[in-house]
Amino acid sequence: MADLEHTSNVSQDLIWEICRANNAFLVKRKSAGGCQFSRDPLNLMNKHSRKVRLGFRWLQDASTYIASQYSGFINNKAVGVQPEENGGVQLMTKKTRHLNRPAANRNEILWGRNASGPKIYKGIVNYTAKQGYRADLRQEAVARASAVRQSQRPKKEDPEPKLRGSKAKKAEEKAL
Repeated sequence: MADLEHTSNVSQDLIWEICRANNAFLVKRKSAGGCQFSRDPLNLMNKHSRKVRLGFRWLQDASTYIASQYSGFINNKAVGVQPEENGGVQLMTKKTRHLNRPAANRNEILWGRNASGPKIYKGIVNYTAKQGYRADLRQEAVARASAVRQSQRPKKEDPEPKLRGSKAKKAEEKAL
């Protein structure tokens, strides 16, 4: 009885085929050539895609492709990184338990705004590795956390440009 609780009744591919054209996370943009993006918090790349071809690996005269699955609400195990309101970073993971109960199958880890970047990145790598998440998701999660930290830094104002040549001489004469 306990094993049935950990498995989904429907395959991930069937769920994707049913809801790929219309779902709550889908963002369609006709102005950019028909691009489709995703607002799914468990989608690290924000691409509305089930599988993306990354490269080829040759196995005994047969070519197979390595695929990366971005859609978080479809996959049984997913990782997401979001900014925290107070300036921190939040790591969200989808558990394999309670797949049919969305409120119970998420795990959240928070790092405050005072946590250093390397500490956050190491925490993300260690947590995802120990829990058995895919290595490509691990790299993308660290990249996303880095981008979130970069966006939370205050922007420096550009210094006033120095006058050079004849304009500098004219400004010096006016000051005297």
